[in-house]
Amino acid sequence: MSAREGCALVTGGTRGIGAAIADRLAADGWAVARMSRSGGDVQADVADTEQVRAAFASVRERFGPVLVLVNNAGVRADGLTIRMSEDDWHAVIDTNLNGAFHCTRPALDDMLSARWGRIVNVSSVVAQRANPGQANYVAAKAGLLGFTRTVAREMARKGITCNAVTPGVIETEMTTDVADEIVKAVPAGRVGRPEEVASAVAFLVSDEAAYVNGATLAIDGALGA
Repeated sequence: MSAREGCALVTGGTRGIGAAIADRLAADGWAVARMSRSGGDVQADVADTEQVRAAFASVRERFGPVLVLVNNAGVRADGLTIRMSEDDWHAVIDTNLNGAFHCTRPALDDMLSARWGRIVNVSSVVAQRANPGQANYVAAKAGLLGFTRTVAREMARKGITCNAVTPGVIETEMTTDVADEIVKAVPAGRVGRPEEVASAVAFLVSDEAAYVNGATLAIDGALGA
C-alpha cells in the first residue's frame, strides 16, 4: 500500500509525542493531517463527536482518505480518587478513551473501502502499572488496550491492523512536573525522547508490520517490566 494513496491522521499532533509522530510519518512519505483542539491542519476536540465528524470531512477533502490513524490526543487531571471531581474524571475519559473511539469509527470506513489500514493507539506504561493519583488517566489508558485488541480481532481479515504503544516517561510538556523519584525508577536511567516513540509507531504502520496486530509495544526503558 503506497503512502500516496491516502493520508495519516494524528490526533494531538501539534506538540510532544504527536508532533514527533507526525514529523516521522511525513518523512516516510505520508500526507499527514495534524488534529488538535487549538490548531494544526484541522481543529477539533476529539471528545466531541460532531467536531470529529466535521474534521474527518475536512481531512478527506484536503488530504484524501484516512488510511493511518494515530490516536494520540490526551490530557491529565491528576488527583487522589477520594478527592477527584466528576469533571476531572470525565474530562480525561472523554478525551483519552472516548476520543479514540470517536476517531476510529470514521477512519474504519475509509480503511474498509481500501481494504488496508493502520491504527495505533498511544496508551501509557501506567495502563499496566498502577500510579496513585491518576485513576482517571490509568482507567482511560488501560481501556485503550482493551479497545485495541478488540478492534484488531474485528478487522484482522480486512487488511487492517490495530496496535498500541505504551510510552513511559517521555520528555514532553505533559511530563515536566513528573517527580525525580519516578525518573530514577526507570531502569534505563533516563527519560525517553518523543522521536523514540515515533520510530515505534512508524514501524507499526509499515507494511513490514502487517502481521503485528492487537499488540502492545512498550517504549519505557523497562519501567513496566
